[in-house]
Amino acid sequence: MRTKWMKLFVLALALVTALAACGSNSTKTSSGDNNGESNNESSENTGTDTSGEDQGSDKKVTIVWAHGKDETDTTQKLIEAFEKKYPNITVDYRELPNNSGKQHDLYVTQLNAKSSEIDVFNLDVVWPAEFAQAGYLLPLDRFAQQDGYDLSIYNQGALSAAKFKGKQWALPLFTDVGLLFYRKDIVKTPPKTWDELMEMAKKYKGEKGTKFGYVYQAKQYEGLVCNIIEYVASYGGQFVKDGKVVADSEDTIQGIEKMAEITQSDFVPKNITTFTEPETNQAFINGQAVFARNWPYMWETSNDESASEVAGKVGVAPLPKGDAGIASALGGWMVGINKYSEHKQAAWKLVKFISGPEGQKIRAIEGGKIPTIPSVLEDEEVLEANPFFAKEGFQTAVNHAVARPVAANYQKISSDIQIQISKAISGEISAKEAATKLQSQLTADMSK
Repeated sequence: MRTKWMKLFVLALALVTALAACGSNSTKTSSGDNNGESNNESSENTGTDTSGEDQGSDKKVTIVWAHGKDETDTTQKLIEAFEKKYPNITVDYRELPNNSGKQHDLYVTQLNAKSSEIDVFNLDVVWPAEFAQAGYLLPLDRFAQQDGYDLSIYNQGALSAAKFKGKQWALPLFTDVGLLFYRKDIVKTPPKTWDELMEMAKKYKGEKGTKFGYVYQAKQYEGLVCNIIEYVASYGGQFVKDGKVVADSEDTIQGIEKMAEITQSDFVPKNITTFTEPETNQAFINGQAVFARNWPYMWETSNDESASEVAGKVGVAPLPKGDAGIASALGGWMVGINKYSEHKQAAWKLVKFISGPEGQKIRAIEGGKIPTIPSVLEDEEVLEANPFFAKEGFQTAVNHAVARPVAANYQKISSDIQIQISKAISGEISAKEAATKLQSQLTADMSK
């Protein structure tokens, strides 16, 4: 079983690598006096100075680690374990909006101003090369060499997602796939198709105190892109294929129509277009929803007896399939060091810890995140905490992971998709109109 899982895991991470290729050509983030090759050279020069002011000193320092909202206790557990190991370093956790687009923009604003306020920050899997090109990140190779830190412990596909111009700019924290969570005490067998999901969501809405049949992420933000590519891909469509825009195909339109049909149904919350991951998680653990689409972390939160009303009643399955099959969005996060950090050595220690075997084990057990270090993925305690890692349904989801559109200017492509799909699922425009506009907009953006 584990051998089979590992093969599927490697396949999924190969798609992460494909996303890295997207970022590797990006030149759009930088503005002001941060631009292009000259900045890359500058950051490389800074990267050779791994001393920082705290090297070789017992002086206590405080470093800031920034990332989106954590729905679990993982961040606190990681910080406690790190500070116990490194008592001279205090970690100040800076919580950012959970919206990855807002996180991206906050980082760009601060780092363009050469702010040293944040020392360590998490990066969406599509950002490392973009941020490296802009001169925001320190390369980590010299830190690893000086520390004797073996980067071969990572899945090399995941590791390569943060390689750019021959340097390692961030380290992988975890990977993700979209999953269907359901109430085992209400539903005996999860739906296999989107149409079955609709029938069951309508039928079981109201059972055992539930208010909604289905909850997911329909707000206009990056999560909407992940959701819509699952619908579109499950009907055989894509927005971009091999660098060519194919958004106006019948398959793509069918996928948009299905998401719009569900979004406008009476078994989802009336305000579903405001839902991101936290709202989805909260509705499910409060016992309000029969089905929910979310990332693997919701296994942990929904089975937390101290916070969840559905602990022990949760099932996990692949997302429903369309005419072309199952499709799960592939995600994942990395961690890097701010080029302008005043505590580079302390920052490296934190990066090494939270992305290393000890940190990934804590994150998998406490937060249900999928490790990017193969040995951690096979750890008995990790599998005990996440038994669905070894289940066929989870493996099926991983085996059908689909990447977001591959484009050099991904942020602009994502923004276009968010706007048109948001209009389509709310009924402001038809699915065909959305696809036609995206065909035109994406073609123009891809040619820039």
